[in-house]
Amino acid sequence: MTTTELATGFADKVLGAQSTFRAVMEAMARPGRIQRISTSAGTPAPLMHASAALALTLLDHDTPIWLDDAIVADGTVARWLKFHTGAPLTDDPSAAAFALIGNGAALLPLERFALGTPEYPDRSTTLIVQVQALGTGDSFRLHGPGIDGETLLQAVLQPADLFGRLNINAALFPRGIDVVLVSGDQMVAIPRTTRLSQGS
Repeated sequence: MTTTELATGFADKVLGAQSTFRAVMEAMARPGRIQRISTSAGTPAPLMHASAALALTLLDHDTPIWLDDAIVADGTVARWLKFHTGAPLTDDPSAAAFALIGNGAALLPLERFALGTPEYPDRSTTLIVQVQALGTGDSFRLHGPGIDGETLLQAVLQPADLFGRLNINAALFPRGIDVVLVSGDQMVAIPRTTRLSQGS
């Protein structure tokens, strides 16, 4: 496949990146609140629209990215990312600044990713996990910075125990894993400071 056959990037590179970045910042500031990415961007399968927009906005030459088997399958996404972002691909999840997860059911143990260090807690991997649905499904209670008391998030997750796994963040803080859940053009941020439990 040549670069001319690759999916496009943002229809408007500057406005697309600015709009998506604002949505990311709002999502991180208000964990559990669904944000919609409406900017136009090419979306190579098997990426979802929000995943593609996040990649175009957050990745560059200095942000190694790890792709799971579902994303890397036919090489299309890897070529698209290289062409549009220049981000280096890594086979080592512990070396990745970002990880794109297309099949959450096969998610690696979180300890396999970079968790940061006491001196540089920001040197951790941010997971972008594609899920079946946001706004419907099982209910999860979230509390922590950016949340007034607690908020309720409904989601259909794979792996089903993802939020349970993320409880390692409480013991690791200020180290830890930040997660962005994506479904279609929707996203929800779960920063490492967010505490999670299941229940309606």
